Amino acid sequence: MPDFAETRDAENNLNEPQTSSFDQILPAHSAAIYREFQAGRVIVRNVWDANRSELRANPLYNLLYNHLSHFRTFYEHLGSELVFNESGSFFFLKESSDDESEEHDENAFRVQVVLLLIGRYFARSGRDLDYLGRPEAGLNEQDLANLAADEDYQDILRAARFEKGLSEALDYLEKRNLVFRSGAGRYFLSSAGMYFLDQLVQEYEQGGQA
Repeated sequence: MPDFAETRDAENNLNEPQTSSFDQILPAHSAAIYREFQAGRVIVRNVWDANRSELRANPLYNLLYNHLSHFRTFYEHLGSELVFNESGSFFFLKESSDDESEEHDENAFRVQVVLLLIGRYFARSGRDLDYLGRPEAGLNEQDLANLAADEDYQDILRAARFEKGLSEALDYLEKRNLVFRSGAGRYFLSSAGMYFLDQLVQEYEQGGQA
C-alpha cells in the first residue's frame, strides 16, 4: 500500500495536464477498427474500390501502422493480441481465451480448405499462383463454373461445412478480406489471402519432402 507521500504525489500528478495517445486518435476511427476485428476480418494495406475498379490504400491499416504501440497496448488491455504481419501487409487480432481459440481454429481450418482448393485448381490449370493475387487475373467466371462442377471439390467444401458450395466459401473469405470481388464472376486474393496460401503451399512442399 502506498504511503502518504506517494499518495500525495499521485494526487498532484492527476491535477497536471495529461497527454495520451488516445488524444491523437478519433473514437470513430478506433470503433471502425474494432468492428472490423469483431467481424473476424483482417485489416489489409490495400482494399478493392469497386467504384474505381482498383486497389486503394486502406486508412484503417495506415492508422494501425502509424499508432502501432497504442493499439497493441489497447487490445492487450482487452485480453487480445494485435498481430502485424509485415510479409502479407495486414493486421489481425489474436484472442487469448480457450473458447475463442477453439472458434479461431475452426475458422482457420475452413479458410485453409478453401485456399488450398483454389490454389490446387489454379495450379492444375497451368497458371502461376502469383496471378491469383492480381486484380486483372485471379479467378474468372469460367474458373468458378469449373470449380462448381467438380464433385470432388464440392465434397471437400461440404466437409468444411460449406453446404451451399463455392459461392458460400468465397463469401466466407470475402467477409474476412482474404479475397476481393473485382467484378461479376471475378475474384482475386488479397495480400493476406496470398500470404496464407503461400504458407500452405510451403507446408505442403515440406511435408512431401519429409
